[in-house]
Amino acid sequence: MRRSEVPKRELIGQRQATGGRDRLPAGGLEFFALLARLLRRPRRGDRRLPLLWLVRSDTSDLMTPLRRFLGQGPRRRVPHAVLDADAPPGAGDVSALLRELHRQLSLEAFGAARLRFRHYPLADWLMHQSLTFGVDADDSRAALVRRLRDRRGPRAPEAPPSGGDAVSIVSQVLLWLVRRAVPGVVFRAAVSGRVPVLGRHYNWFMRQQYLAPRQSVTFLGFAERLTAGWRDGEQPDQVNKLLLHAFLEDLRQAYRRRPWRPSDWRRTAYPVLLIDHVAPGNVGGELVRLVGDVRTETGRNDPLLIVVSGGQPPPELPEPHPLTEADEAYDEWAEALPEMRRLRRPAAWLVALRPDDTDTGPPSRGGVRPFSAPDPPWWSRRFLPAALCLVLVAALGVWVGSRWGPGCHPSVTGGRVSVEVVARGECVGYSDSAAQVFNNDPGQDGLRTIQRRIFAQNRAAEEVWQRSERRRPFLTLVYLGTLTGNLTRADEESYVSEREELEGMATAQYALLKESASADGAALLRIVVANGGRQMIHADRAVAMLAELASDDPTVVGVVGLVESRTSTARALRELNKVGLPVLAPTLSADRMDANSRLYLQISAPNTDQVKMVDAYAQQVLKVDEAHVYYTTLEGSTLTEDLYVGTLVDGLRQRFGLRLTRLEEWSTGERLTDECGYPGLLFYAGRWTEFDGFLRALRECGGNPPRHLVADDSVNRYMANPGLRAAALGNLPVTYVSKASLATCAALRAAEDRRDDDARATFLSWIQADDLLDPPRCRPGSDHQVGERVSLAYDAAMMVIRAVESLAARLRHDDPRRRWEPTAVNPVAVHAEVLRQNAGQGYPGVAGLIRFTPDSGVPIDKRLALLRVEQVPDVATAPVEVFRCGLADTTDPVPCGPT
Repeated sequence: MRRSEVPKRELIGQRQATGGRDRLPAGGLEFFALLARLLRRPRRGDRRLPLLWLVRSDTSDLMTPLRRFLGQGPRRRVPHAVLDADAPPGAGDVSALLRELHRQLSLEAFGAARLRFRHYPLADWLMHQSLTFGVDADDSRAALVRRLRDRRGPRAPEAPPSGGDAVSIVSQVLLWLVRRAVPGVVFRAAVSGRVPVLGRHYNWFMRQQYLAPRQSVTFLGFAERLTAGWRDGEQPDQVNKLLLHAFLEDLRQAYRRRPWRPSDWRRTAYPVLLIDHVAPGNVGGELVRLVGDVRTETGRNDPLLIVVSGGQPPPELPEPHPLTEADEAYDEWAEALPEMRRLRRPAAWLVALRPDDTDTGPPSRGGVRPFSAPDPPWWSRRFLPAALCLVLVAALGVWVGSRWGPGCHPSVTGGRVSVEVVARGECVGYSDSAAQVFNNDPGQDGLRTIQRRIFAQNRAAEEVWQRSERRRPFLTLVYLGTLTGNLTRADEESYVSEREELEGMATAQYALLKESASADGAALLRIVVANGGRQMIHADRAVAMLAELASDDPTVVGVVGLVESRTSTARALRELNKVGLPVLAPTLSADRMDANSRLYLQISAPNTDQVKMVDAYAQQVLKVDEAHVYYTTLEGSTLTEDLYVGTLVDGLRQRFGLRLTRLEEWSTGERLTDECGYPGLLFYAGRWTEFDGFLRALRECGGNPPRHLVADDSVNRYMANPGLRAAALGNLPVTYVSKASLATCAALRAAEDRRDDDARATFLSWIQADDLLDPPRCRPGSDHQVGERVSLAYDAAMMVIRAVESLAARLRHDDPRRRWEPTAVNPVAVHAEVLRQNAGQGYPGVAGLIRFTPDSGVPIDKRLALLRVEQVPDVATAPVEVFRCGLADTTDPVPCGPT
């Protein structure tokens, strides 16, 4: 098969009656195969199209089968025009021939949208305008302007307004002026060339190269030079090239492909011009010469395929190729064209073909099947815009329903809600009502339940405040945490820390609602739940929203939460410090976190204290001197970004010194067989998310596990997840750090039995209530334990509440019945009051005594403990405290030691 895209057999039609069959000359099928190849428009880009000159012979004429080939397609015909250089109107001048060509190609008769012309009709119209000589130039210019404007759309005569009252007359006059003035202003702007959007076809005339348009300065001046009489001073050849250039420019624009207009891609076949009886000296030959000159001089291609039939071609052409070599002739021309264009060779665009007189075989007798334009791509069909609109509307509905529906949407029913979707589809912002509940992932029902409980209590607190005639102090605390973004299974709770901290704040809120209605000094708490995204990456955006909330709502006095010590958390602390909002962190423990905010208050002991306790445990209880430490960070994080792990590892390295014989980063999948039977301290200093994989890696030890596995306090989150613990080793005891060992169910029951610890006994009664936590915690005979972060978050909230109540008591000293004015206190004053109250004897928290120095928000000698689990899969058995450091309830120093 030749290189033509269309095999010859596809061109041979059904056998026809003898009288209607076309007798093709030798090589006829090769020529039609080349023609079909050239007509088919490539899916990408466009090809350069030659001027095909068919040398006529006495025995063969291809023009008749050509007209049938192009004009009798069964579906979408090729846009084409047929002219005869010896018969009118083709026998006239070039302008008459172009006018007839324009008329034929403009017909909507080819099974596709008709070709639209803008530049050529304007140029041809100007050449038919006659401006009177001898009159003032301004008058002739004005006449041309009127005609051009009327050509855009004649103005309907409109009488000036009259009648009616004064207001009606004035409005009618203004409307009349607008109707008269606006079209003129738009037209002037269009022809001026100074407005990019308007009058692009006018601007084209001033940018093209023929007739030196820049000498006219404006389009109107150039248009005058084209009118009858005025153009007598111009070179006719230049005028003809301008007309032809405008015609070809219209074809270029009609065939350009724009991604946003699928209809442009429906033109799958190039238009064709057939001219018969062409000779170098007649108008047909003149048009062929002009087309070649315009293509070469402008350097632009056009989509018009021209096939002419005549005698001998121009003498500057080499010997014509036989029809049987049509394909090779085109390929040779395409290869030589760039060089011929550069050298501006005459007839560079011509490819001459002749019947092969030397062929001795019989002529082709098979009929040629008419050519149909290829079907357009499916995505350019006319039904596509409507279908696309329906798909977009449906997709928008799905998108809105999934992202701004149950997962993330602003409130339309009231409440303080401000959210937005950020990267990875996370919903970042804040909410104080059930209109927005964060996280709709499977398995996170507990997180959603406690949010709804808080929002219900928000409504209750507002109602109680209104019933008290606004005499009770009313404050708002924001909980800011990581509420979305974790990868979880449908049966796995991945936000244990966040849920527990929210439960602790909800318990404080619940306790205030249970106060007597007559207790005007008891505060009421509203909680706003805010999400900073996975690993607090989007905390800066959440803080920006909270800054707006704090400026609008004077009851906002602080932020609780932040969950994890990371560089993103540190940035959030700095931003909150700029806003002037105190931050109370229940569980943050990375060293030097207080350096990021002068309003920072930490509830848990820092990592320095944790390292000291682990070292004391290793020496006093385990009696070992050597330690191996493995640390991890979450995927996508580093030791530099993870401040908790980073400062913990640094503290271990400094504390243990040479006794630390192995310090390595561990990743999921790595083997730990070197630790089998290890007699020293094996310390896990990573995040809880990798602890399950760490235990799985120790399975290879079988009956010879490491003797002393100790983990940091992050593992609390693993121990609070029964689903993960169920698959762990049963013969490997785990000892881990606890920041709230004084608030376990066993410790709380012991405090209740002693009847000397009202704070813990009261806390126990709240978490056992039917209408607060789901399920209630620490009930007799129940396996539902209280997480350690519940008490820590409860202590954080209650410290702020007691500080606000203290400030409110001073304000009401002169008038006990005075209404509470939220602007009477500010967040900075609340922070100062917390430090003042807790600088001496400290705050008796449920999780231990909290004391601060006047210049630091890090607690002094806060209680830490080590809890031991003999069998990790046994979730029914509570962990046992084996070691502790720090203060419990009094300021008397207590040395670290076994429990």
